[in-house]
Amino acid sequence: MKEHSYYMELALEEARSAYEKGEVPIGAVLVVDGQVVACGHNTREETQQALNHAEMIAIKKACEKQGFWRLDNSYLYTTIEPCVMCSGAIVQARVENVIYGAKDPKYGCCGSCMDLVSDNKFNHQANVISGVLEDECSSLMRNFFKELRENKKKN
Repeated sequence: MKEHSYYMELALEEARSAYEKGEVPIGAVLVVDGQVVACGHNTREETQQALNHAEMIAIKKACEKQGFWRLDNSYLYTTIEPCVMCSGAIVQARVENVIYGAKDPKYGCCGSCMDLVSDNKFNHQANVISGVLEDECSSLMRNFFKELRENKKKN
C-alpha cells in the first residue's frame, strides 16, 4: 500500500496542476514494470476537447512512449474513479490494474455506477483498488467545486 500511496501522490500533483488551470482536478499516472511512463491531468476546458480526461491523456502518452497499444504489466493511478469513457479506454488498452483515490457516485465506472473495467463480458478485466489517499483526493474535488460555486455567486 505504501507504493500505491507514492504513485497516488504523483497523481495528486497532476490534479493540483489541473486545479490551478481551472480544470476539474483529476490527475493520472501510468506505471509499467515499476516505472512511471506517463502522467496527465484534465485539460478539457483549456483545449475544448471532451476526450481530454486525465486517464485518457496518460493512456495515450504511455502507448506513444511504448510504441504499442497494449499496456501489459501496467498500473493506472487516478485520483477519482474513472468515468465510462476512461473505463472503456482502460479495457481497450489492456491496463491491468486501476488504483483510484475517491469514488465518483455520479459517473464512476469501476464499481460506483457500474463496473465496466471488471465486467467478464469483455475479453479483458482490470484489477481495481479504491480508497488510496481517498481523503486528499476527495478534498481536492470538494474544494474545487465549492470555489466554483462561490465564484458563480459573486458574478
